[in-house]
Amino acid sequence: MSKEHNTLLQGSEIFLKSLMREGVDTIFGYPGGAIMPLYDTLYSYSNELNHILVRHEQGAVHAAQGYARATGKVGVCFATAGPGATNFITGITDARMDNTPIICVTAQVNSDKLGTDFFQEADIMGLSIPITKWSFQITSASQIEEVLIKAFYIATSGRPGPVLISFTRNAQVEMAKMESNRKAVINNLIDRDTASKKILQGANISDKIYQACSMLNAAKKPLIIAGQGVLISHCEKTVTEMSQKANIPVVTTLLGLSAINNDFKNYYGNVGMHGHLAPNAMTQEADVIISVGMRFSDRVIGNPNDYAPHAKIIQIDIDNAQFNRNIDVDLPLLGDAAQITKAMLPHMEYKDRSDWFNYADSVKAHEDHDVIPEQLKATEDNRLTMGAVMDKISKTFKENLLLVSDVGQNQMFAARFSKFYKPSSWITSGGLGTMGFGLPAAIGAKMGQPERDVVAVMGDGGFQMNMQELGTIMQNRIDVKIVILNNTYLGMVRQWQELFFDKRYSFTHLMNPDFEKLAAAYGIEYFRATNGKGLEEGTEKMKASKSAFFLEVDVEEQENVFPMIAPGASVSDIMESQS
Repeated sequence: MSKEHNTLLQGSEIFLKSLMREGVDTIFGYPGGAIMPLYDTLYSYSNELNHILVRHEQGAVHAAQGYARATGKVGVCFATAGPGATNFITGITDARMDNTPIICVTAQVNSDKLGTDFFQEADIMGLSIPITKWSFQITSASQIEEVLIKAFYIATSGRPGPVLISFTRNAQVEMAKMESNRKAVINNLIDRDTASKKILQGANISDKIYQACSMLNAAKKPLIIAGQGVLISHCEKTVTEMSQKANIPVVTTLLGLSAINNDFKNYYGNVGMHGHLAPNAMTQEADVIISVGMRFSDRVIGNPNDYAPHAKIIQIDIDNAQFNRNIDVDLPLLGDAAQITKAMLPHMEYKDRSDWFNYADSVKAHEDHDVIPEQLKATEDNRLTMGAVMDKISKTFKENLLLVSDVGQNQMFAARFSKFYKPSSWITSGGLGTMGFGLPAAIGAKMGQPERDVVAVMGDGGFQMNMQELGTIMQNRIDVKIVILNNTYLGMVRQWQELFFDKRYSFTHLMNPDFEKLAAAYGIEYFRATNGKGLEEGTEKMKASKSAFFLEVDVEEQENVFPMIAPGASVSDIMESQS
């Protein structure tokens, strides 16, 4: 029996020991009054737990997200009560939308003060319940150990997501013993989940797997769409083998990018509103589509009444709520993507689908030869395009690139012109589309994957939403490469105003600060590129730098992202360009 089972420990120490037992080594946070006892104990554990002091609580959540997405581990963040806790809300919602496992710890006033409008009391439980997988308020030190065991299990099991723990101040200082049987708690949770899955799955899953394989084997124009679930379940290799063995083209969603090595011969790019032409065209021509860990979001399907009109849909998902949500599914396969695809692989048969691949190749060739070159060349006044910048960054960092994007035009150009060769090489905010995500998420990604070249690409608008995190980079000497695509506009909003609001540019033009002086204030090396020669020099300097680097690139002010599926339009009506 361990020493902890015989010794009374302060609640805050039980909390930190429980975190370490779950494998936690990094925490992103910001201290305050109600959480001070936990931080006081953390002072004594600085050799075991690396705490990264952020500059805003929202930055802590996004950093925890970046850490989780880059490593596959659970991200952890701390905040105090009241405004500290409420500043977590956007990040928690983002994590819920994008299935990111994080544990968000917020302090709370003493239990006997709950409901009294005590200083910095906020009902974080009521606020967080709709946006978390689970929320729990610890009011006694004796609850801590079991609550944390459950929290990590819930965050990572099934469809991953955020868990919030509200930690009252009295529970932080009370004394208790560490005596929970972790294995027993986990087994009880597993038994409960197993019973639920048996009820949900209904018919024998092996029969459905055989049916799915039969549908794919008989198809003339099958298509595999790989979503983020492929990355979460780590079945990238199996999905690639399915594509290769059965001779089926494979594409990805925005969040599924990097699940398939971009050099794989059967890979054709990503689907969706600003996806590549071939994947979207194949969607509308396919006779069978199998989606692996993707939820058929509105940004993928466009008008649901005209999505994949010729295809039978097979959907693999671990969340029963995702079936028949946005489109009708012909064959739902409920379960872990890794287990289901592994079970399918032996039954997949090679078929000669030359005509189908020839069609895909012809659409891809058109995009490669007629669309992309126009998007890469400089403008008449020698301004750089965002596509050219992303193409250069991708070719500069190659296989070691871990690209984190913000939201907007920068995000779509990054997805369109970057190549990925390793899993988990692309991190972005998908479902919620949170501007300000990029910089703190890149900090978390770099802390989780220090050997990777972590590049954060942002627009000038999104960067300024959380640019205070430059202080986090400075204080912790974090080697993040920062790329600002500066067009002096809220680019994506401006694009929609141009296309759908008669060019009424209502409050989208930005007057920006001097980014060179800003970088200097935080001791970060800076370079500004205004043309192709400058971009070449700037990216090489950025790659050679052994510390944080700030690359500002002046890009075309009124450039638009194409291809584009207009809101509510059919995937078939994708626009290749503005004309």
